[in-house]
Amino acid sequence: MSSSSHHAVLSRFYVSIFFSFFVLSAGGQIRNAPLTKIDAERASKNYQQYCALCHGTEREGNAADYAPSLRSKSLMSTMPLNFLASSIGFGRPNTAMAAYLSDSGGPLTMKDIFILATWLKHQSGAETISLPLKPIDGDPVAGSAVYQQNCTECHGVKAEGITAPALANPAFLAFATDEYIKYAIVNGRDNTEMQAFNEVLSDRQINDLTAYIRSLTSGWSPEPKELSPYPKPGAYVTNPNGDHPDFKLREGRYVPMKQVAKALKEGKRIVLLDTRTTSEWHNAHIPGAIPIPYYITEEKVDEGLPKDKTWIIAYCSCPHAASDKIINMLRKKGFKNTAVIDEGFFNWINAGHPIIGGKPE
Repeated sequence: MSSSSHHAVLSRFYVSIFFSFFVLSAGGQIRNAPLTKIDAERASKNYQQYCALCHGTEREGNAADYAPSLRSKSLMSTMPLNFLASSIGFGRPNTAMAAYLSDSGGPLTMKDIFILATWLKHQSGAETISLPLKPIDGDPVAGSAVYQQNCTECHGVKAEGITAPALANPAFLAFATDEYIKYAIVNGRDNTEMQAFNEVLSDRQINDLTAYIRSLTSGWSPEPKELSPYPKPGAYVTNPNGDHPDFKLREGRYVPMKQVAKALKEGKRIVLLDTRTTSEWHNAHIPGAIPIPYYITEEKVDEGLPKDKTWIIAYCSCPHAASDKIINMLRKKGFKNTAVIDEGFFNWINAGHPIIGGKPE
């Protein structure tokens, strides 16, 4: 067996154990474990590097992309440690919450993730509330009507998430118990826009709504990826023999995706930076884009980039927070022909512009 095949087998083995632990204990609370001073400092540093961009430097939420508050006692008291760790490790597919587990192409080890999750639980100061494991007896058809009347403004007509989490997300539903969902509906989420519905809806309606949300489950389990090697500096420039494009920027920074798509189609010389997490780059990216994640240091952000008139175009999902951060770093270092794709990666996909997976065919 080759070393790469051996690594793939081991990856599947460890991720299987990791996932099985989450699933088998998803309904039971793991009590907050003590943290050493070293672990707490490590977790605090990792939080600021990887999480603060969206969740805020003080865990207040809504710093970018409507990321939820991690200070909410309602949330942190009922979310088991394993559920929280799974959210960090495996992310939320098809949302801006990426996978941070190294086996998925992210920057953190399993140990890092558990330490970070434990630290977040401690920082919240919330007492752990153990919720029952039993399923909720409700009518999902009736619950659908309750959902459409009360939840679509924030969670979306198809529960896809707008300014609040995507409730139809398979990774969320793989770990959230019925009682966890019901508790959020009944009590709301303090420090967020999620109100308590205990005085708005009857218990029957809440049970029906819980059953409807549960009915959106499509089945999901994380699969370790065969990760491709990252591009070498010599391959950073897309269309190296092409002419420089002539971009018209909004506010001196943002370039419409149509201009970028047109430049790529015409073979213009460009460097594309995918500033999302590296796991997202592995899932899918614009052809030719290189992963320069938002959590890279200023010392390394420009390594391998051409220091000439080549346009350097960054993008992310937010659609600006991560890419703005990288462009700010580059401009501080003297790079002038820099811009951010205005509409972001999800709109790029929705417009039918080309994307490819991280591993070449």
